[in-house]
Amino acid sequence: MALTSETCEACRPDSPLVTEAEERELKPQIPDWEIAEVKGVRRLKRTFKIAGWMPAVEFTNTIARIADAEDHHPTILTAWGKVTVSWWTHAIRGLHRNDFIMAGKTDEAFE
Repeated sequence: MALTSETCEACRPDSPLVTEAEERELKPQIPDWEIAEVKGVRRLKRTFKIAGWMPAVEFTNTIARIADAEDHHPTILTAWGKVTVSWWTHAIRGLHRNDFIMAGKTDEAFE
């Protein structure tokens, strides 16, 4: 099933992190994302190149609407010509399937 056709599930502190096997299955579906570790927390991160300020703000707002609809929210850094998005699940301090779903939806919104 394509990540973009899935919906996020509610996460709790006891929700499972993605396993290495799940990560190997999911990561190829979002090839432009990197897995970065920040302060001991693994997260998905991608910088989108965008022409100008207002298009960057508009893309940020699109991500915000998608995130709100799924009740799963990223960290977004908006700058002239680029938007950097990071997805991880705060409740479990790491990566959940939801993060891969939302990365896929973010890619879809950018296309």
